[in-house]
Amino acid sequence: MIAKRTPVEQLAILASGTVEVISRDELLRKLESGRPLRVKLGMDPTAPDLHLGHTVVLHKLRQFQELGHEVIFLIGDFTGMIGDPSGRSETRKPLTAGEVARNAETYKNQIFKILDSARTRIVFNSEWLGTMSGEKLVDLASKYTVARMLERDDFEKRYRGGIPISIHEFLYPLIQGYDSVFLRADVELGGTDQKFNLLVGRDLQRDFGQEPQVIMTLPILEGVDGVQKMSKSLGNSVDLADPPKEMFGKVMSIPDSLLLRYYELITPLPASEVDGIRRKLQDGSLHPRDAKANLGKLLVSLYHSPADAEAAAKEFDRVFRDRQDPEEIETAEIPSAHGIIFPLAEVLTATGLASSKSEARRLIRQGAVEVDGQRVMEVDHGLVTGRADPYRVRVGKRRFKMVGFTEEKKA
Repeated sequence: MIAKRTPVEQLAILASGTVEVISRDELLRKLESGRPLRVKLGMDPTAPDLHLGHTVVLHKLRQFQELGHEVIFLIGDFTGMIGDPSGRSETRKPLTAGEVARNAETYKNQIFKILDSARTRIVFNSEWLGTMSGEKLVDLASKYTVARMLERDDFEKRYRGGIPISIHEFLYPLIQGYDSVFLRADVELGGTDQKFNLLVGRDLQRDFGQEPQVIMTLPILEGVDGVQKMSKSLGNSVDLADPPKEMFGKVMSIPDSLLLRYYELITPLPASEVDGIRRKLQDGSLHPRDAKANLGKLLVSLYHSPADAEAAAKEFDRVFRDRQDPEEIETAEIPSAHGIIFPLAEVLTATGLASSKSEARRLIRQGAVEVDGQRVMEVDHGLVTGRADPYRVRVGKRRFKMVGFTEEKKA
């Protein structure tokens, strides 16, 4: 717990690492009131797991908690069924209530790796949006004009490009903004891509006679490819649910140019320690590989345990520095008739080493696939079923499977 801080000291801590605070003067006045602020973060449960990109705002929420403020973690189970149009070039496919409920349960478990559960209030916006009458919805829609909505960059591009915009997508920022009205939020956090939605919340609070919330936007973390934002759908994410060895291996694959950014945005280290790492990297006393290993161990310790972190680091060195196979390789068995040629692309998809046949073929063409230590680059390559020993299949640097074939049982 951070010791008692003055409003000015709190402002300096809370504003650090943000992209924008609207406005700093308003936040200082709220802090000077002496009461705990209601700080809101909303996340739609659109995927089953959170990744490191989501933790950028979670670490900022933790700072608010340590300064004595109330955190409201809003799970958008209602808005999730609509789909956030932010950054979308087409209409997002809505999720079912069952999908949203399953994803929301994992969020509840994962956020407390960072947040203090005793100081976190979890709410679901279906509690008030699910019972909103048609009359109230029409009244809410009257608060904003179509022209204002089309000021939003993604809406404007789609409108000018003749790409359809569904009416329910205009409702999304309105009902997300109404969440702030209902909760009487003092502060709302979000990524830079959420700025429009957060500003709608400020506008609606004024319309409902409330003091407008301060909004804080935070950087969007790049994925392990170092180019695009971290996203599970782009295959460049480090998920909080990743096993320790996989999490460590992914961190070791990030570009050197992202090292300090990852330390700054997704670790609980104070700025002074990050500055120390920066100086050591600059003067050459710390090698980037060692800095990545330290980062990997820090993150695995946070989301698993220190023992898991040490084991993951040792296994990584054993496999990649000493060029040995992993101590444990999962075995996968594929039902098939004996004595036939089973396409390698289908082996990769059947064992989970590739998400689709098209991805499998791409990996093979790129030379990312080895069978029994030999690189395979022919997309029509196949494995003979009925062999006594399983095949050792490797994809990329970190994914291994021992693949065997079991004879299909006749009906």
